Amino acid sequence: MNYKEALDWLYATQNFGIKLGLDAPKRLLREYLAFPPRTTKVAHVAGSNGKGSTCAILDSIARATGMKTGLFTSPHLVDFRERMRVNGQMISEEETAEHITAIKELVKDWEHHPTFFELTLVIAMRHFRNAGCELIILETGMGGRLDATTAVPADMHVITPVAMDHSQWLGDTIEKIAAEKAGIITSDAPVISSKQIPAALGIIAEKANEMQAPLTVITDPIEGYSLSLLGSYQKENAAVALEAAHQLGFTLRYDTVKHALMNVKWQGRFEVVSENPLIVIDGAHNPHAAGILAKTWEENFSGIKPTIIYGAVESKDLDGVCEHLAKISDTFVFTPIDSPRSVQFSDISTLNALKEATLYNKNDIQESLTFAKEYGSAILITGSLYLLGEYKAFISNASHHPTSQ
Repeated sequence: MNYKEALDWLYATQNFGIKLGLDAPKRLLREYLAFPPRTTKVAHVAGSNGKGSTCAILDSIARATGMKTGLFTSPHLVDFRERMRVNGQMISEEETAEHITAIKELVKDWEHHPTFFELTLVIAMRHFRNAGCELIILETGMGGRLDATTAVPADMHVITPVAMDHSQWLGDTIEKIAAEKAGIITSDAPVISSKQIPAALGIIAEKANEMQAPLTVITDPIEGYSLSLLGSYQKENAAVALEAAHQLGFTLRYDTVKHALMNVKWQGRFEVVSENPLIVIDGAHNPHAAGILAKTWEENFSGIKPTIIYGAVESKDLDGVCEHLAKISDTFVFTPIDSPRSVQFSDISTLNALKEATLYNKNDIQESLTFAKEYGSAILITGSLYLLGEYKAFISNASHHPTSQ
């Protein structure tokens, strides 16, 4: 198969849905020879918010020390290959097609077909192994305990802030969600946790104790360094990543860490994509993340009220998210996402959090962006990474093929 044919086949596997469990990914990793060698270190990162940024920061630190890194993240914004990078470089289209072709043949007779996410993980792991990565950084897709990434043995477990999210899959309380996130702790390898609310931290500590894994909780942001990522919360993520790097045994010098933190690149997290007009994109998908977004906006652009272009998928706490966003703006432009799971204008027009706001309803990101620019203020695009991907694709004239996983 060529790249397009291969990707079409892979995307079609989304029809198999989400299947939480470790049997299928373990079998895939074993039969496709994708488990990492013992000499390769693996850092596994879970959490509700900040895990992608923490992964990116840890990757930057490791590369600054001279290590060859493999970074696995999800979802992608525009290009599927964003999910797997070696030393910051995406996997090639040719290698992607070769792996998908081989895996399609491998699983053709399986009684239970692997999911899109399981297949994507195994492509990344085989790519990292072939490339000779010395450190692999894995961001969980959802949860942790039964997430496919947990099938990969880890030398370090990292848990970023836990909040209410994916409740239909992970549970309807912080304790239940924290238990799923803490489920990545499957050995006595060190555990690094961000500052957590007490209910979540208690669950994480219990799991670490059960597995006899040493737990370090980072409560203070990093000091004495400048960070390329905007927002005071990123200094907290950086402190967690730096501690993880230290406990993984990296040789860390001040100038090395300084260079790494100044050169972290991570799309879609309070990313200033234009200065005239001011356009910021941020994938704040739950109330905790929206609260951080509102705080970060005030830190950087106090006194400026943005026009908010907002779109989201179902099963999100829309009122909780918009309650925070309404603190920095009274103008919202609703934009549906190109997905059957997209919320509709009727879902947000009756939100209590937006009863004092002016709401507009547009058909797509292009129409919303044109309107917002004519409105004449700063623009904040937020609510869903899928919406951010549509924006990125539009401004770069690229094709956009979103996924549900």
